[in-house]
Amino acid sequence: MILIVDDKPENIFSLRRTLELNGFDVDTAGSGEEALKKVLKNIYSLIILDVQMPGMDGFEVAETLSGYSKARDIPIIFLSAVNTDKKFITRGYTSGGVDYVTKPVDPDIFMLKVKTLNRLYEQNRELNEMRLSLLEEVEIRKQAEQQLSNMLKELRSVMESLPQVSFTMSARGDLEYVNQQWYLYSNDAHEFPSFHAQDKDVLQKMQEAMRAGVAYATEVRVKSLVNNTYRYHLLKVIPVKENNTVLRWVGTFTDINEQKLANEALEAKVALRTLELMNNNRKLENSNHELQQFASVASHDLKEPLRKIQIFSSIIRDRYIKDSTEAMDSVNKVIDASARMTGLINDLLDYSRLSVESLFQELDLNQLLADIQTDMEIAIKDKNAIIIIDQLPAIEGIPGQIRQVFQNLISNSLKFSKADELPVITIKADKIDNLPGDPDMEQYCRILFSDNGIGFDEAYSERIFTIFQRLHSREAYEGTGIGLAIVKKIVDKHKGQISAYSKEGEGATFIMTLPVHHIQANNNNH
Repeated sequence: MILIVDDKPENIFSLRRTLELNGFDVDTAGSGEEALKKVLKNIYSLIILDVQMPGMDGFEVAETLSGYSKARDIPIIFLSAVNTDKKFITRGYTSGGVDYVTKPVDPDIFMLKVKTLNRLYEQNRELNEMRLSLLEEVEIRKQAEQQLSNMLKELRSVMESLPQVSFTMSARGDLEYVNQQWYLYSNDAHEFPSFHAQDKDVLQKMQEAMRAGVAYATEVRVKSLVNNTYRYHLLKVIPVKENNTVLRWVGTFTDINEQKLANEALEAKVALRTLELMNNNRKLENSNHELQQFASVASHDLKEPLRKIQIFSSIIRDRYIKDSTEAMDSVNKVIDASARMTGLINDLLDYSRLSVESLFQELDLNQLLADIQTDMEIAIKDKNAIIIIDQLPAIEGIPGQIRQVFQNLISNSLKFSKADELPVITIKADKIDNLPGDPDMEQYCRILFSDNGIGFDEAYSERIFTIFQRLHSREAYEGTGIGLAIVKKIVDKHKGQISAYSKEGEGATFIMTLPVHHIQANNNNH
């Protein structure tokens, strides 16, 4: 905007019209005092100032404007029709004007001067803005550099306090700073320590990771300058980024030599213990085989004299002591004891045979239970027992052993049934995805076996699966105390679980969980 200052309206009108026709915004003032007020409020690119005005003349106005910081750089053109003498022109320039034009004014020349001065002002203003912007940017960069310097000082202070060897590298990978620990492994702050011959490719791999802009970590053996030995270290190099641009790299060597040696010693001990365990397993397998052979021979050798005891005791009872009640009781006790001994030998033989590896195959549990009911028909009828069986899924198992599980559980329920109530046995099953803590995520069959018998105190729910453990006297309930131990061992061999829940007088529930598919069977199939 251009300011015209003149006390004569006709002069203002002609100048204003000329300037507006040339595309300039124009403001006017009728006196020097009014001009000074407007300069304080507005920004002007040029002031056209009449020399002769009442009150303050043009020279006084120009001299006053030169004291204003805001108006100091505004170019001034003096206009005068009277004061054309050299001394007035000289005063115009010395008071702050950039040109002194006398009337009459050539419009073309005047406009050329106006346009030139206006353009110069705008250029100066832009240069000043650029200068201020550059000064501001320089100040910001100074602050950023100061912050970076402070951060580097802080980083280096932290690095010096670390027990590890630590260092920084430029974005290009040149070493910039190393802490005092560095000199335990290298004499030069610009060269990496010496690595073991088998770790020579570590620096190459580190540089490849740096070119990719990613962190790098590895174990490396570094030569100590103290005793010329190689020690295991964990080398880590991490990028420091800003806007996804790597500024520098920070690295550390952490001494893990003691830990590494301890791990190697531990691994050696584990390998040794594993070898010992394998040898012990082989010895155990041989012992088990010998024990099974012994059990088989011993059971045969024990059964034979027991049969003779039972046979000859029965002959003595039936032929020679019919008339002696006391003798009859004694002989019957011998016969009963022999029968129990025979049962115990058979159960022990069955228990020992469970250690033998057997072939797993797919089982139809419904057919298996139907066969068991046929075999146990007499015992079931004697008790008038009711057996309710839901549709059961097929699983993979050892046929004879799974058969023995159900047979033992049914026999157990019949044995411990209530005297005044018909036995009711319920067998049902469902499938579940996996057991808690099962890493293989196997599918399992959960079988619930329930009865309405005399039950037991739940405090003994674990004890009932222990061999030879009895909760009732032999006189009250016959048996060897091995039946449920056999069940537990079979379920364990099938990699399943079994538990029991009961209350005295309210029956018992056995929960078996067996894998639907056996891992060994799957491996054999493949």
